[in-house]
Amino acid sequence: MSLMTLKEKVGQMSQVRHFKDMESDNDIAIKFIGSVIHTQGPEPGEDALGWQNRFRALQEKALSTRLGIPLLFAVDAVHGQNTFEGATIFPHNIGMGATQNPDLVKEAAEITAIETQATGFNWTFSPCIAIPYNEKWGRVYEAFSESTQLTSTMVAASVAGHQGNLKDKETVMATAKHFIGDGATDYGIEGGNTSLTIKEISERLLPPYKAAVKAKVGAVMVSFNTISDTAMHAHKVLIHDTLKKSMGFDGIVVTDWKGYSRFGKNDVVNAGVDMVMAVDGDLDVFQKGLHSAVVKDSVSLERINDAVKRILRQKFRLGLFKNPYPEPSLIPKIGSKRHRDKARQAVRESLVLLKNKDRTLPIDRKIEKIVVVGEHADNSGLQSGGWTINWQGMEENYSGATTILEGIKSIAKGSVVYDKEATGKHFDADIAIIVIGETPYAEMFGDIREGAGERKLTLSKTHQEYISTYTKKGVKTVVILISGRPLVTTDQINQSDAFVAAWLPGSEGDGIAEVLFGDYNFKGKLPHSWPKSVEDFKGKYGVNFWDTSINPLYNFGYGLNYTEE
Repeated sequence: MSLMTLKEKVGQMSQVRHFKDMESDNDIAIKFIGSVIHTQGPEPGEDALGWQNRFRALQEKALSTRLGIPLLFAVDAVHGQNTFEGATIFPHNIGMGATQNPDLVKEAAEITAIETQATGFNWTFSPCIAIPYNEKWGRVYEAFSESTQLTSTMVAASVAGHQGNLKDKETVMATAKHFIGDGATDYGIEGGNTSLTIKEISERLLPPYKAAVKAKVGAVMVSFNTISDTAMHAHKVLIHDTLKKSMGFDGIVVTDWKGYSRFGKNDVVNAGVDMVMAVDGDLDVFQKGLHSAVVKDSVSLERINDAVKRILRQKFRLGLFKNPYPEPSLIPKIGSKRHRDKARQAVRESLVLLKNKDRTLPIDRKIEKIVVVGEHADNSGLQSGGWTINWQGMEENYSGATTILEGIKSIAKGSVVYDKEATGKHFDADIAIIVIGETPYAEMFGDIREGAGERKLTLSKTHQEYISTYTKKGVKTVVILISGRPLVTTDQINQSDAFVAAWLPGSEGDGIAEVLFGDYNFKGKLPHSWPKSVEDFKGKYGVNFWDTSINPLYNFGYGLNYTEE
């Protein structure tokens, strides 16, 4: 650090996209960029080697500078290396929370780290350790649970799995996000105001971050929300005083998207943020603005030195000064059978059985005729949710995945027919498996609120009719719900003979069939309280065990298995 100029230091604090935020790749060297991210946008290459080669070329630019400081390459690998088609995609965190199995979370993170490194990255923006207070929030599925204790257990496992021995080329730096109160905003609004008291924040929201810090998490990302009307990005008491000083966090505090220009510019740095996502026109605004602020002494050189020290420390811990390039030998492990088998186990253990009337499940594999209903049954994009290949997910199949229908067909010995839109042509079936749920979304696009779109806390009328079409004819009916949050489905649960919350299972949809046919028992338990009615959402919060004034349909931790009805 003693060799670095102010321009080089500000450069280390800058994070850009590899395809848009620079005039050319030469900006890596000219502007001394410290980190590169891949998000939605042009792919780095045609295959994994192409991705590696793209990042290798950028790394060479960084290493060509006077001091040769290597780049950090970051990606939102939040349920597997979900930006790369063909990777192993795990259930989103809500499903992993339902497993209540920290060993499985650790193993999933280890696999994610391998496939993330195999595509050229050394840093992931995961895990999200929010405590959701309202099912209307569009990011409920990114969090493990409404339970502080369960979330704390899972984050420790996730960080350990991702990071392992950081100098190992099969591990990546993890990021605990979003600090703090992202899931506890009033009315579940993404980036809204969190009106919890500091005492409530300390008792309910901070423990998972303490667990992450204890596990030596490498980075913490700041949240879009405000705390009692103060932007978290500029909240010095919580970032500098609490996270860094009181909790002893010695890693990198990074902004979220355009956090510098959106939340007070140099106030963000003074609050304790170390690295800035200088995207969408922010790069020069940030670098010139911060450089000027240091010259004018409105940001201290001591604060800059602290930020750069933290960034360099993590680069040394990752071993990037000795081995800065991605490892081609990891590429064959992407989407390998061992990885997919583990993801299939995660799917099986995430399933929560809410109802099983007269032991409808497990299904006899020799049953004569099964009708499978709904577009979600044969679509890996729909079953995986947001942050899958694309930021907002996709509504079509992607490479390497198996669908729920494929799994059913592979196990059943009798006839399996697919009635995608519930035409009602198969009332002679012995059982109907009806797969319904939400379409993919991410971030604010998943919020449920007036004027925010057509998303609701209930099933669409079309999906309700899928169920009614068969139940009205007396066909025994199993409902599989694909969703990123508990939905108000009281009527549909009452209609069905069996009802399964399958969350967003990811690429291994055939794992669901393995449980439906009894090859494995149900293990999943609700990571969130389950709402009874839309009337439960009149206040600031939804149905959760912090608010005892609302009685849920099913409590946190509920889940049947084949020895229970």
